[in-house]
Amino acid sequence: MFSNWARRTRTSFGALGAPSLPPPVRDQAPREDDGLIYRLKHWPSLPSAVRTAEVLRLLSVMSHRAVNRRWMLAHSKLETAQVEALLRRLIARGDVEVIDIRSFGPVA
Repeated sequence: MFSNWARRTRTSFGALGAPSLPPPVRDQAPREDDGLIYRLKHWPSLPSAVRTAEVLRLLSVMSHRAVNRRWMLAHSKLETAQVEALLRRLIARGDVEVIDIRSFGPVA
């Protein structure tokens, strides 16, 4: 009985991951690159409403390397307003290092 259910469940979940699903629709196109990248200084304490899987994934990447807004929008399911609100919160609390890469000059 359980093995029949498991077989049916596995095959129905397989259809969910089909590559034919359309990409998520964004509320706005990403802004022009402002030349800023963000790297997490330390793990922030966030209210439970903000601690979603998408936010935690993004923070995990930011704890290892700096990313810009365009990358955040392209590689997460967060909307533009959510990314902006998260960055405002992290910057205000001093949880991220904001790096202006325009001052580095062109790559040789």
